Amino acid sequence: MTMPELSPYFTVEDIHKVREYHYEVTKDMSQEDRWAYYRKGAEEFRRLSAERKALKQSAI
Repeated sequence: MTMPELSPYFTVEDIHKVREYHYEVTKDMSQEDRWAYYRKGAEEFRRLSAERKALKQSAI
């Protein structure tokens, strides 16, 4: 399943699409697999946040 296309205004319908997507992706995973899946996403988020924070601080 591919990530759903979201509207530029991020509506309630978009939230439902994202929740359904995550359910479909994780429904057959073991608990350990789900932990690894979400941990990987969290690490990517932290990396991107740190990069953006560094860019913001260097612009000041």
